Amino acid sequence: MKTVSDELLNEFMGIMREAADREILPRFRSVTSDTIRAKTMADDIVTDADIASERMISEKLAARLPGITIIGEEAVSDDASVLARLADAELAAVIDPVDGTWHFAHGTPMFGSILAVVSGGQTIAGIIHYPVLGDFLVARPGQGAWHVAADGSRTRLSVAMPTPVDEMHGFIPLHMFEPDLRAELAPRLLKFLRVTTWRCSAWEYRMLVTGAMSFCLNESLKPWDHAAGVLIHAEAGGYAATITGEVYRPTMTQGHLLTAPNKISWDAVRDTLYSDPALR
Repeated sequence: MKTVSDELLNEFMGIMREAADREILPRFRSVTSDTIRAKTMADDIVTDADIASERMISEKLAARLPGITIIGEEAVSDDASVLARLADAELAAVIDPVDGTWHFAHGTPMFGSILAVVSGGQTIAGIIHYPVLGDFLVARPGQGAWHVAADGSRTRLSVAMPTPVDEMHGFIPLHMFEPDLRAELAPRLLKFLRVTTWRCSAWEYRMLVTGAMSFCLNESLKPWDHAAGVLIHAEAGGYAATITGEVYRPTMTQGHLLTAPNKISWDAVRDTLYSDPALR
């Protein structure tokens, strides 16, 4: 499969909507100590909603597209070897069932579900669903990026207009970088108008592709966080690459990903943060 048809895109959205209605929203604001568990650290958590919705989405995608490789965040958490299947998969679905689990578990609505359809190492459809709002961001290569409202109406998405660095708003999860690099980056954040982190890729990409924020620097390259978002961002007019200049691919697992409105803005942000090439 090299392209995703309108019909299939709508089916994918329907699967995500059904998973939200059946497995995510009924558990929202009812998370208890016996339905939440830590993964790699105290604030890296998983809930019953993550596990149940990933299982449902995976099963429905496998039934709709027999032979598809499923790469789910929670499946990889249980068995890291699952991620290696993405590199050789003819067709794969990369799933983050509840992105922003920390928000979900603490009763705030800043979470989403992410699905990327990958063929031959390239994302051919990116879908982000926001269960509380009932809307989506979607994109396919060469077809633009779109906001799909709960009533089905569509609006084309565009990244922020380029501005000087001192007028830029951006996302940087400074706490996630290794201590030495964190110390180098911290004072340079003051060169921007505002820098924050929302602890949720689904919502950070939403702010980027609606023009609310200019840039985002990510410490890690987990495909369930970025495979869909980078495509949506590109189709909204944006530019993304690792800080060493490599164009993003869903199979990447190492590097720091920087997104910006265009290549000129990307260069300006990268040079502001990494003025010393040795840091890259």
